Amino acid sequence: MAVVPGNPQSILPNPLLRLLRQTDVLLAALLMLIVAMLIVPLPEWLLDTMLVVNIAASATILLVALYNTEPLEFSVFPALLLVATLFRLALNIAATKLILGTGHAGAIIAAFGQFVVGGSYIVGIIAFLILVVVQFVVITNGAGRVAEVAARFTLDAMPGKQMSIDADLNAGLITEAEARERRRKIEREADFYGAMDGASKFVRGDAIAAVLITIINIVGGFALGASRGGELIDTLQRYTLLTIGEGLVSQIPALLISTATGLIVTRAASERSMGQDFVAQLFSRPRPLMIVAALLLVLLVLPGFPKPQLLILSACAGAGAWFLTQRERTETALRREAEEREKRKASEQPKGPEAVIPLLGVETIEVELGSNLVPLALPEEGGDLAERVGGVRKQIAMEMGIILPTVRIRDNLQLRANAYQIKLKGAVMAVYELMPHCVLALDSGLVTQSVEGIPTVEPAHGTPALWIAHTLKERAELAGYITVDPATVLITHLTEIIKAHAAELLTRQETQRLVDHVKRTDEAVVNELIPNLLTLGEVQSVLQRLLRERVSIRDLTTIMETLADYAPRTKDLDQLAEFARAALARQICRQYQEEDGKLYAITLAPPLEQTLRDAVQATPSGNMLAIDPGLAQAILSSLNQQIARVTDQGYSAVLLCSSQIRLPLRRLTERTLPTLPILAYTEIVPGMEVEAVGMVEAELQLAA
Repeated sequence: MAVVPGNPQSILPNPLLRLLRQTDVLLAALLMLIVAMLIVPLPEWLLDTMLVVNIAASATILLVALYNTEPLEFSVFPALLLVATLFRLALNIAATKLILGTGHAGAIIAAFGQFVVGGSYIVGIIAFLILVVVQFVVITNGAGRVAEVAARFTLDAMPGKQMSIDADLNAGLITEAEARERRRKIEREADFYGAMDGASKFVRGDAIAAVLITIINIVGGFALGASRGGELIDTLQRYTLLTIGEGLVSQIPALLISTATGLIVTRAASERSMGQDFVAQLFSRPRPLMIVAALLLVLLVLPGFPKPQLLILSACAGAGAWFLTQRERTETALRREAEEREKRKASEQPKGPEAVIPLLGVETIEVELGSNLVPLALPEEGGDLAERVGGVRKQIAMEMGIILPTVRIRDNLQLRANAYQIKLKGAVMAVYELMPHCVLALDSGLVTQSVEGIPTVEPAHGTPALWIAHTLKERAELAGYITVDPATVLITHLTEIIKAHAAELLTRQETQRLVDHVKRTDEAVVNELIPNLLTLGEVQSVLQRLLRERVSIRDLTTIMETLADYAPRTKDLDQLAEFARAALARQICRQYQEEDGKLYAITLAPPLEQTLRDAVQATPSGNMLAIDPGLAQAILSSLNQQIARVTDQGYSAVLLCSSQIRLPLRRLTERTLPTLPILAYTEIVPGMEVEAVGMVEAELQLAA
């Protein structure tokens, strides 16, 4: 046997340690022991031991409940309550057999019968009945009612909590793992309060059983004493005292566990223990203690009241009020000092021409709110807009691979009260008007019944929507609508604008930060590429070309290795960006792949594709399509028709063409169809199942 300093378990024999680790075996053995106690008579010394264990275990359960900060930290409590109740009833039965069989029940029960109640069975009966009334009428009924209401409210709130988690996940505030954990916690809360609702019935039944067992013991003991020919008064007193002692021994642990039940179901979630919350909340203001001290002094003057006790308590209350007053004065002085420091700092700001210099800066991204939308950004009024913007930063980093600059949120009283606007480098990119006290209902395509609302357009994707009252939210969801709160509408709109203009947000400084990040793990490729083959600005231009078509640059190592491979052959940035796209083919295909694993594509008719291939011409701005304006209009019209038809079928299709015309065709369509993904045949990875769902035949339409 080895002994490790500082490890208490190291002094135990190895077989015992192995046994202690088998907690499931120990629990099963405990349950079998409880069942055995119901059948096998116990000697007095073993009964005394079990009664002490019962008292200690009940006190432990109460203290654990007291130090919890939230109910789920003691989620095993409902099952533990059943085991503790069964154990206590087993002790009642074992003690009953000893009392009725031998007229003795061990030292613990005798001590409670003689010392605790003073040897008077009348006092014992009264004390026992008071304990039962307190436990059964006050604590058990209250805890059972609270558990029932908490279970009902928790179940009713589950759909709203689930939707809140989905909204946070869609807004990028939390990850998929965090969403799963929060959903699991909600399910555990519902299970816990439901179990507590049922477990509180165990305590109630235990209180009823205690009264019945006590009556049976007294009547049975009296009958046994009378049958044995003893004195009736002596027999009644002996058996009654033992029975009352046994009842008190069992009811005190039962009272402790009932109190633990009440503490758990009435405990609100907090970051501190209950004792710390009591002190912080009861003694947070000096005025209540001042009033209590004055009240005690008034009672001190009245005749008949105990003077020393009132004087001591009044002095303690007054001292506590003085201490809290001093603390408030110190906090006020510190707060004023901080305000004075801020004023001095503001007064030291430069004046004259130098004071204008800070005004020359332009914020990269700004969100300006109307007066009615300002609460969305104020945490003290329940707003979480700043936190959600932090989630957008994470989402953009994961999806696009860029570091989003700081998003400034400020009020703008020149806007309409319910309006907001999003600015990019000082230019207004979008303006939209929210209805703060409503929710936005979006048609999911499965709507079975319409709801009343104000028609509008969802700003991020331009789809029809309705502003509906909060009271209609549940009805709209049951009818097939997707409901979104105003803050989520704003965040989704902001996210889409950032994705659409990600190329403009990638500055040289941000590019340098990304390159430095790659250099920590892949120094060789960075040293080979920059500045020997390409400058930092040229790398930035290639990355911007990718971002302009919403291709993520998160796999920057692969992009830089591809540039290092092809930069010695060509300095054409368009061509280098196409090579990078080919290297990211797997990522691009996965980006547009549907849930069934297929890639749905619109293709060009072979004659039209050949016409476009022949029309490619090199210009100072890159390769362009030199085609007749009528043909260009016919191509765009046909594309719009095909996209509308495919969208009606529930697909999100891409346009598939040869690599020679991919980029020129993109330049033709980017103004009218900026979100249309155009892929080259060379970007389709092996194994990807492609299904053609439409064909552009604009050349034939032109000929007709």
